[in-house]
Amino acid sequence: MDKPNAVGWFDVYVDDLERAATFYETVFQQRLEVIGDPTGETSMRGFPANMSAYGASGALVKSPHARPGVGGTLVYFSVEDCAVEEARVADARGTVVRAKFSIGSFGWVSLCLDTEGNMFGLNSMQ
Repeated sequence: MDKPNAVGWFDVYVDDLERAATFYETVFQQRLEVIGDPTGETSMRGFPANMSAYGASGALVKSPHARPGVGGTLVYFSVEDCAVEEARVADARGTVVRAKFSIGSFGWVSLCLDTEGNMFGLNSMQ
C-alpha cells in the first residue's frame, strides 16, 4: 500500500481575512471561496482545490486559537514560473524577501511576506 503525501491540508493564519484574501487573490489571480466552519469558531477562505490531484490545498483562517507570523511552518505554493506571482506581491501590499533563486534540480523559489506577516514560498520548475 502506498503511503499518502505528507501534507493533506494547510491553514494560513491571518488577522484580517478580507485583507489577506485580497492579497492572495491578487498574487495568484484566483478567487478564494468561503468555507463554512462547523465549530463556528473560525472564518475561512479556501484556495482552489482538486482533491483527486497531486498535492494539497488549504485555507486562510482567522481563528482565536492560532496567530500569523514568520518562523513557523513555511508553505510553498506551486506555480508555473514564480517570477510571475512574485511580480504581483508588492502591488498586493506584500514584500518579496528573497527574489527568485535556483534550488538546483528542484527548480526555483521566491520567498515572500503576505499582508499578515506570514512568510510563504513560490516554487516552479522554470
